[in-house]
Amino acid sequence: MINQLGQVMLYVNDQDKAREFWTEKAGFKVVAEEEAMGQKWIELAPEGAQTSIILHDKEVVAKMSVGVNLGTPSLMFFSDKLDELYSDFKNKNVTVGELLDLPFGRVFNFADEEDNYFAVMERK
Repeated sequence: MINQLGQVMLYVNDQDKAREFWTEKAGFKVVAEEEAMGQKWIELAPEGAQTSIILHDKEVVAKMSVGVNLGTPSLMFFSDKLDELYSDFKNKNVTVGELLDLPFGRVFNFADEEDNYFAVMERK
């Protein structure tokens, strides 16, 4: 039986640029970086997280794994310091959407360097 979401595959055009975004702007840590069979992957996660993001080269995956959905997953991150994160992203010139106060919590979206959009929520 499944008991945890372990990794989310994120297919990107430039792994090094994506690693830079997630580590320098979003505060993730590199958990592992591996290379095998002509493919490199970079595992990233926030400090203490149970689930990680794996950065894969979109072009390499497309050639090796015909039929894999290379689209960007819709990810919702959680933060208990949403205002601080929002300001930090703005100061680092990350594209951010409006900070919204919704019935289930406050939320904003942001984009990485390849214009993939994600969201962050502070739950009530």
